[in-house]
Amino acid sequence: MTGDLPIPFETEPTPIGEQTLIPGARHVSIYERLMVLAAQPMRPNRPKRSCDLGLFDEVARNQLDLFSAKPQT
Repeated sequence: MTGDLPIPFETEPTPIGEQTLIPGARHVSIYERLMVLAAQPMRPNRPKRSCDLGLFDEVARNQLDLFSAKPQT
């Protein structure tokens, strides 16, 4: 091992400074990123709402009954 010097890594300039490149690594293309995103399950674009149906409908409990009020004369 005498005389074996480590091979210096390649570098590239970036907006945040000089970055060292790992040997054998490569950049991920936009196509590869989009393919990973397309393979993921779909997510709803609005938050999940609570179950307000039938027995669990808390909004209906706060409503006034249409026929319980006395008519005004």
